[in-house]
Amino acid sequence: MDIEQIKTFLSVAANGSFQEAAKRLYVTQSTVSTRIQRLEIYLRTPLFVRNRSGAQLTLQGRRFLRHAKTLLLTLEQARHDIGLPDRFRASITLGARIALWEEALLPRWIGEIRRLSPDVSIHCDIGFEEDLMRCLIEGTLDIGLMYTPQHSPGLQVEHLFDETLVLLSTEPDQLWPNDDYIYVDWGPAFYAQHSNNYPNLERPAQVVNIGWLGVQLIIRNGGSCFLPIRMAETFIQAQKLHIVPDSLQFKLPAYMVYPRDNDSSILPPVLDILRALATVERQKQYSLG
Repeated sequence: MDIEQIKTFLSVAANGSFQEAAKRLYVTQSTVSTRIQRLEIYLRTPLFVRNRSGAQLTLQGRRFLRHAKTLLLTLEQARHDIGLPDRFRASITLGARIALWEEALLPRWIGEIRRLSPDVSIHCDIGFEEDLMRCLIEGTLDIGLMYTPQHSPGLQVEHLFDETLVLLSTEPDQLWPNDDYIYVDWGPAFYAQHSNNYPNLERPAQVVNIGWLGVQLIIRNGGSCFLPIRMAETFIQAQKLHIVPDSLQFKLPAYMVYPRDNDSSILPPVLDILRALATVERQKQYSLG
């Protein structure tokens, strides 16, 4: 039994499919099958029932699930701890969508962690929901911040605050919609709201998957896109961007995801710091609304 077999087992269990697990792990489906078969041989028991609808955990598989998470977390923690300098007592890995790193919220969070726990090593990542959830399931990420989390056994999903997405343009008097509109893919929740409110809007000529990229394009070339007001405030104040008059605003919930059962002494205070900052952000969003 090796670490890749454990990661593969957890991915199949989370996604209910060998094919989907292969996509998430960036390997072939045959590789996933081989790893699971070798793990079943080692444990001397079937872990999944394979059928046309996917792969379901057997009773033995459900029993092994908790141990697999513990094994992977222990291995990853050992890898981090071995390379940790003596001045640090622990390490924590945090990941989030790039838009949530923008402006003050998460940078302030990191600053508070450093101020209150200077002997904790912090590793920060940027990723999309799929990557963040995979790392959380594998145990290589302690806390993930995202807009559209998946629900997975052993992970706690907690609402932080709602982003307010506003329509911004470089030209305050230009009619909208126009050919310079850039659709930013903020995920399924935004897509549903956008489609319901603009059912006759043709597919825009430009589509991006990161808000930061949308900002760069319209600042450089002119145009419009939806951005969180939190992210856009500095551009509005500098009069580089303007809220389109009478335009709609959309709500986009932001969540934090973390292991439900974790004996780390570092995680609870780090989560509490973020909860406190999120409370301030909610109050700020309410005042803006």
